[in-house]
Amino acid sequence: MGLLYTILIGLVIGVVAKFLMPGRDPGGCIITILLGIAGSFVASYLGQAMGWYAPGQPAGFIFSVIGAMILLLIYRMLFGRRR
Repeated sequence: MGLLYTILIGLVIGVVAKFLMPGRDPGGCIITILLGIAGSFVASYLGQAMGWYAPGQPAGFIFSVIGAMILLLIYRMLFGRRR
């Protein structure tokens, strides 16, 4: 159930991260949503590694948004300014 919850929250997180970081993304909305899902997984893993969450417990909404925004920023830096 935790995996399904993380994926569903990640979809919402991707949309929220897109609204909080406006601008042109190299991959569009689908990539942003996938980055939101990845951000939710990263936030869950880091939160469990730091002891903020119990094993198997998904990350909270705010920490997932921060994780997605960080991944979106890294993605923009890597693929944003190609000509």
